[in-house]
Amino acid sequence: MTQIRLLTPGDVSLMEALLTTFGEAFNDLDSYTKRRPSVDYLTQLLRGDTFIALAALKGDRVVGGLAAYELKKFEQERSEIYIYDLAVAAAHRREGIATALIEQLKKIAARRGAWVIFVQADTGVEDKPAIELYTKLGVREDVLHFDIVVPPRPG
Repeated sequence: MTQIRLLTPGDVSLMEALLTTFGEAFNDLDSYTKRRPSVDYLTQLLRGDTFIALAALKGDRVVGGLAAYELKKFEQERSEIYIYDLAVAAAHRREGIATALIEQLKKIAARRGAWVIFVQADTGVEDKPAIELYTKLGVREDVLHFDIVVPPRPG
């Protein structure tokens, strides 16, 4: 049985395990483990009111999860939830874990007064399962995504 858990400031060890799960699932361990944030940083992140981390647990083992951000809107008193990362360990895919994570996020979004949850997926072959999942759960919009480089901090 898989349990979906909203991580709190006392769950730094689970957040660290989630980072490893993301790194393995995305085949990018360096980005998720090489320069891991400090315990204080992760505690503050989990304490904040704009970051949401959900872990999918089998026993005490993290087998998947998602990281999302609540974006407060300025034109109306509402917010949007952006799924930044969502992954399930390879050995546990096709078990409904990703869907369960999104269903739990929908409940959190409703409690926070969010009007929509959005996510992006790459159009490459490696993201085909994600596109199929998101198509099943939502309405597809074709958009362009641009990364704007930020110059290094002076000094």
